[in-house]
Amino acid sequence: MAGAIIENMSTKKLVILGVTLLLFQALAFMVGGLIEEGAVVTIDVGLAYRDDLFSEWTEMAHSFEHRNLNCNFTAEKTIENEGRYYVCDPLPFMEVGSVAHKYYLINIRLPVNERKKVNIGIGEIRDIRLVSIHQNGGFTQVWFAMKTFLTPSILIIMIWYWRRITLMTRPPVLLEKVIFALGISMTFINIPVEWFSVGFNWTWMLLFGDIRQGIFYSMLLSFWIIFCGEHLMDQMERNRFSVYWKQVGPIVFGSFCLFIFDMCERGVQLTNPFYSIWASDVGTELAMSFIIVAGICACLYFLFLCFMVFQVFRNISGKRTSLPAMSKARRLHYEGLIFRFKFLMLVTLTCAAMTIIFFIISQVNEGHWHWGDRTVQVNSAFFTGIYGMWNLYVFAIMFLYAPSHKRYGKEQSSGQSTSGEDIQLTTTITHVDGPTELYKMTGKEAQE
Repeated sequence: MAGAIIENMSTKKLVILGVTLLLFQALAFMVGGLIEEGAVVTIDVGLAYRDDLFSEWTEMAHSFEHRNLNCNFTAEKTIENEGRYYVCDPLPFMEVGSVAHKYYLINIRLPVNERKKVNIGIGEIRDIRLVSIHQNGGFTQVWFAMKTFLTPSILIIMIWYWRRITLMTRPPVLLEKVIFALGISMTFINIPVEWFSVGFNWTWMLLFGDIRQGIFYSMLLSFWIIFCGEHLMDQMERNRFSVYWKQVGPIVFGSFCLFIFDMCERGVQLTNPFYSIWASDVGTELAMSFIIVAGICACLYFLFLCFMVFQVFRNISGKRTSLPAMSKARRLHYEGLIFRFKFLMLVTLTCAAMTIIFFIISQVNEGHWHWGDRTVQVNSAFFTGIYGMWNLYVFAIMFLYAPSHKRYGKEQSSGQSTSGEDIQLTTTITHVDGPTELYKMTGKEAQE
């Protein structure tokens, strides 16, 4: 009898066979937790709600979603490390515009279909962690209180401002119209519609909030361009909106592109809160591109605004040469106006810088869950601080640029004024009927 193979096989071949079997055994242990590169997980998710502990659950949404897994095994793939977990990047799950109900139920199922290769190659799911991002109670109370207080404040100053404009015999000029439009956009973003989300299931609140903020951004950026342009004093007739189409046009176009991008995600989420543009590779690249381009454009805008402010300051410095020829009282008066105007321009530039920083950080903060470990911490004080800064700035602009009925000096009260003692800080207001204090440096005739 020849005997069994184990008896006749050489020791060398037997060792090779034993090592091969051992490797296959190790592979059998690890294959359950092995995740393929570029694996896609399919989830069957549902969301339901109820308002007490005894009623039946009411389904709000149900969907089959696909998410790309990006997981790393932090240790070496050996038998000793069998049982360790993969570390996976966070996946976007869902966004809801309001939480008007008391209790919510999330149902997550991972269906497996080998024939259609559904959830094949994703390893063995041992643990699922859900990270919730929401406003806490303290911030919500502060936010609601600020909006409730600031809405009537801006509305009152806006009505007062426009009433003083309409009392004048001349029609309003471009800058006055733009200031009024800025007040309207600020009032629009201030309206505390969030109060209604407490009792109504308005799923469109996130989209509505983005639209309001986009309108305000567009109006604020356009206002700064026109505000600086109207004080350049470059002998151009600037009291027309068409003069600024080259500067304002890109702002409107960029805002429209951001609106379309927002609709691609927020719009779909009105019916499917589990949808996310970050779920696919193409959507992720598109979203990243939009955020990066928006940040670059915001920085370029700020540099252009700094250039315009520099031109304004240079022209104002040229106007100071007219001051020594004035009487002492008028010279001191105009020196005070120049100081006030320069200070207001610096405040404008500071407000613009903080707005640009807030915009960029908000975009990065919103997307950091989608692109890995790069995080930016933004606390509630930053949000409320920027929001309060916008309201104070708009309030100050409408108050300071409202027509003044006060006349300075005896020459003005008697209707006499020498053109040699008048200098100009703006190109728009030359009418004698109610100029503002900052406009009172009248007259291109001083240059002529």
